[in-house]
Amino acid sequence: MSVPISVSEFAPLLPEIFVLSMACIILLVDLYLTDDNRYISYALGLLTMGLAAVITFVTMPVESVVVLNGTFVNDQMAAILKLFVYLLTAAVFVYSREYLIARSLFKGEFYVLIIFAVLGMMVMISAHSMLTIYMGLEIMSLALYALVAMQRDSIQATEAAMKYFVLGALASGMLLYGMSMIYGATGSLDLKVISEHVAGLEEKDLVLLLGLVFVIVGLAFKLGAVPFHMWVPDVYHGAPTAVTLFIGTAPKIAGFAMVMRLLVEGLGDMQFYWQDYLVVIAVLSIVLGNVIAIAQTNIKRMFAYSTIAHMGFLIAGILSGTQEGYSAAMFYTISYSIMSLGGFGMILLLSRSGFEADKLDDFKGLNDRSPWFAFMMLIIMVSMAGVPPALGFYAKLAVLQAVINAGLIWVAIIAVVFSIVGAFYYLRVIKLMYFDKADDTTPIEAGRDMRAVLSVNGITILALGIFPGGLLTICVNAML
Repeated sequence: MSVPISVSEFAPLLPEIFVLSMACIILLVDLYLTDDNRYISYALGLLTMGLAAVITFVTMPVESVVVLNGTFVNDQMAAILKLFVYLLTAAVFVYSREYLIARSLFKGEFYVLIIFAVLGMMVMISAHSMLTIYMGLEIMSLALYALVAMQRDSIQATEAAMKYFVLGALASGMLLYGMSMIYGATGSLDLKVISEHVAGLEEKDLVLLLGLVFVIVGLAFKLGAVPFHMWVPDVYHGAPTAVTLFIGTAPKIAGFAMVMRLLVEGLGDMQFYWQDYLVVIAVLSIVLGNVIAIAQTNIKRMFAYSTIAHMGFLIAGILSGTQEGYSAAMFYTISYSIMSLGGFGMILLLSRSGFEADKLDDFKGLNDRSPWFAFMMLIIMVSMAGVPPALGFYAKLAVLQAVINAGLIWVAIIAVVFSIVGAFYYLRVIKLMYFDKADDTTPIEAGRDMRAVLSVNGITILALGIFPGGLLTICVNAML
């Protein structure tokens, strides 16, 4: 039975309330701005992320706090994941500015839609009810569909948006159907109540198992895992690179949180069943993602299949069913998001008006044009390949240790073998940068802000690889 909600219960929601308010303010302010003053929307977007981070840090709880009749939770995991979402989104704003200006896309709608997507992620991350999870997912998804279609004069972007919308709606329907079956079997949407009901079962509940299957299908689609990956390459390729940059980073953190809330917190006692499903999805994602990426000549499509493989690693950490595995999966998600941010940032760095720099050949001779940024791309590629001492190596190592400790040695062997296979297409980019002559010798045009942030991005990947203990400790503590 619901109880009256006091005003004090809204305190943990201050970051969400602030972000929603700023999205509305930017939308109104942008109506009165000319194209020459559009940088105000950009500045307000950065300010929103900065102040939201401050509010989230200040309201970070020592212990988990559940409010609003069990629909919203504020805990260590939620606060940390939100902080990384803000950080990634702020970097997206900086990386995208010149790209958007060159293509006449530098408009307030870009920032408003991204901030609404961030709001949806925040709701998903702090969800304590299936209803809240679904609401956050739809807020995020609707904003992403519109972002992909922003470049209205591009047939490729419009086609990608339609595919994303249709397949996304199908996946959302499956997820909702699965949630409705779980609700029918347990009589509640509250994840704690569902967990208690599942723990008390003495025999299999077929309705609950069928609901679990539909939920996993929905989750796998949102993560872009095999066999529900068909949207990822087309959307990554067709969307403006600034939008692909966003889709490839922050939403992965929200997707991880959604899996943790639904499967671990809500259906943790059904691990015996969902572990088998996740093993298949993880192995297929690692295998197919790495193999198909080898054949790509477009770097955005290569990164798309790379994402599918990385999502396989993320799922492998979760399927271990241990605290060690959950913290490793969180560490991997954050690490991948930082690496993906740098990878797509490099594409934006080389792009200019009328030139997308989205082909592998566009990276030929980058060392001759800019030794520093060739080195940054080298760090990013080495990290994605999982080569020490970069961050990606320790992220994969943490997941593999958790999988081995859970007794799934064969999964770890497959992951290692196909990581070695996948190293080929990352090393190919390095070969093009350092050993091939540039087809295009045009000077790199990028502002100091983008150069500075992209440099920090690359150095962070290297620094966290050399000293991974701090971030890993944060992830371990978040799971306690």
